[in-house]
Order: sequence, then structure tokens, then C-alpha cells
Amino acid sequence: MRPGEARALLWSFAYFFCLLAGYYVLRPLRDEMGIAGGVRNLPWLFTATFFVMLAVVPVFGAVVARLPRRRFIPLVYHFFVANIAIFWILLSFDIGKLHVARVFFVWISVFNLFAVSVFWSFMADLYASEQGKRLFGFIAAGGSAGALLGPTLTVWLATPLGPVNLLIVAALLLEAAVLCASRLESAASHIKPGTSEPAAAERLDSAGLGGGWLAGIVMVLRSPYLAGIALWVALLSLAGTFLYFQQANIVAAASDDPAVRTRIFATIDLAIGMLTIIVQCLVTGRLITRFGAGPAAAVLPFVFGLGFLALWLTPMLWVVIAFQAVQRAANFAISNPAREVLFTVLDREEKYKAKNVIDIVVFRGGDAVSGWLFAALRGTGLELGAISLATVPVTAAWLALALALGRAHERRTRDAASSNATSTTQTA
Repeated sequence: MRPGEARALLWSFAYFFCLLAGYYVLRPLRDEMGIAGGVRNLPWLFTATFFVMLAVVPVFGAVVARLPRRRFIPLVYHFFVANIAIFWILLSFDIGKLHVARVFFVWISVFNLFAVSVFWSFMADLYASEQGKRLFGFIAAGGSAGALLGPTLTVWLATPLGPVNLLIVAALLLEAAVLCASRLESAASHIKPGTSEPAAAERLDSAGLGGGWLAGIVMVLRSPYLAGIALWVALLSLAGTFLYFQQANIVAAASDDPAVRTRIFATIDLAIGMLTIIVQCLVTGRLITRFGAGPAAAVLPFVFGLGFLALWLTPMLWVVIAFQAVQRAANFAISNPAREVLFTVLDREEKYKAKNVIDIVVFRGGDAVSGWLFAALRGTGLELGAISLATVPVTAAWLALALALGRAHERRTRDAASSNATSTTQTA
């Protein structure tokens, strides 16, 4: 941390802490409801999530085009809090429980990506590339601390409060995140010393970004750099979906008790939170600064490759738990902050619109396609171990892509630095 960064950095940490604490209170409920709705229905739920995303993204693009950042960020979170209140009423009065469980599974999948994507768009907007390499690991640790608190609250309060009333806890945490975002706005006017960003930030506070509501999709299609990031996310989605389906099948076979399954999912989240926050506080910033965003982003496909090899050899519950813990720790602690650094060299409209398309449409589209692909492979008679082995070559291609994106990011960073130096010289 350098002079002038402390206040904004701490509010960023607190913002992500509250956001992910709220999500991780809800996550074990989502996983349990996914099983309650039927493991065989998971591909349909993933497909429904994708189509909901397709409907929502243009609406978000229109809102961003017209409203200033100071207004549209709180609006997104207040909308989700209102949704939580509706689910609480429906579940409390046991109205259409099976259907509500399926809708809740889709909703929380939408909420997770939207809420986190908006957060990281904000961070990429506030911090320069060099700052992101140093600070995004610590900011991500705020989310990991929240991810540690969320499942802890679920384990402690699920029995005395009941699972449904955990929705109230999550809603309160999301409102706390809105408060932190508001404080961050007031602390961030001069977060990029020596640039014109403060003036640009003032313009964004008084007006929206402008542009069309489908502009983000066009940006991704036209830019090889953005398309490369989109492919990286699609491969992450494929690997993550295959692992999630492996987990659902193995956990469903391990226990028929919903309470036991919920505790298994919460225990996995708790282990991940503890491991991740240690890595983020001690390793991430130094690793990304030393080696760059590309090699850091390549850590995740490397871990997935090893994990699928382990599942091929031993498709058992403890292997799934260990695999999930390590890959999600690698994702949250190293590769995800590195991927967010890739967005810091984009212009402002790309940071909000194109990034939103990549994080939401591409990711959930990848989920839907991958879910049906997994079901098709199972339908041909392939066992879980064979599917794991077939995924390993995909992780190798994914790793190569991460390194290529890292090189492209460094070129863009150098070009931007050269352009700024030229502009400063001409002004002088």
C-alpha cells in the first residue's frame, strides 16, 4: 500500500467482505436446493440460468448507459435484497416448495455473477494496472474473509434460526455492502495519482456511460483481447461445471439427509475460506507483481488438471472435497485477482459492459453447454473417472491461453504508459 491508497483500499476490502459473506450464507442453501430439485434436473437449471442472464444483461446495459455509477451500483444490490425478501416469504409459508427451490437455484446463480461482476468492474475502474497487481490480492482477501464468515454463520445458525431465516442475515449483509460502496465512492476521487481519472470519475458520477444496450457484446466480438478473456472464462466454466456435477453425484450418493448435505457444502466453503485468505494476504500481490497476470491466471488450469487426474484415479467424496478446496482457493486467491487485473487496461465502457457480458453471459452460457455435455457423456455410459480424464487436455489448452493473455496485457500496459508519457510531454 502506498500513500493515498489506504482509505479506498480498506473500503474496497469491507465492500467485498460484506458482499461475499452474504452470498456464502446463501450458497449452501443453493447447493441443497439443487439436489432437492433433482440431480438429473441440474442441466435444465443451468440452461434456465443462461437464458435468464441473456434477458438481464441488456437491461443492465441500458441502466449503466443512463445512470451514473453512484446510482446504478446501489440499485443492483437493492434489487437483489428485494428478491431475497420475496424468497423468504415464499419459503416461510411453504408455497410451491419444489418450484421455489429450482427458481432459487437459478436466481442465486444469477445474483452471484452479477453482484461480483459489478464489484470487480468498480475495482478495475478505480485502480490502475500497477495498483491492481499490488492490491487486488488484498481486496480479494476481503471477499475470502466474508466467504469464511458466511458458512460459519450457516453452520452456527442453521439449526436455531432455521435455513429459511438465513435469508434475512444475507439481506442485511448485502445492505452493509451498499453502505461500503457508498463510502468507497467518496474515498476514491484521487485513487490514481498523476492521471486524469479523478475528472473522469466526476463525469461518470453525473452521467451514465452512454452507448447501446448491446454494446458489450459487440466489444467482445470485435476485440481479440476481450475474446481471449471470454474463452478463458468459458474454459473455467466447463471445468467448474464438470467438477460441480461430479460433486453433486458423489455427495448425493454419500447421504440422503438434506441437513447432512448442507453441512457438507458449508464445511467445504469453510475450508476454502481459511486456505484462500492466507494465500491472498501473504502471496497473491507478490506473485502477480513478480510474474505478471498471465502466469498467475495459469495457476488455476494447472490445479484443475491435477485435480481431474486425481478424480480419475479415486472418484471419492474426500477427493472431491480436497479438489474443490484447492481449486477454489487457487481461483479466489490467485487466478481471479490476476484475471481482474487483465481488465484494468481497458477503457471505461469496456470495464462495465464488455466485462459484464464475459462474466455473466459467457460464464453462464458455458455452464449451460457444459451441463448438457456432462449429461451427454454420462448418457453414453462414461463413468465419472473417465470424464475426469477426458477433461485434462482441455486444462492444458486453458493454461496456454492464460499465458498468452498475460503477454497481451503487458503489451497493453506498456503502450498505455508510453501514451501517457507522450501526452504529459506534449502538455508540458
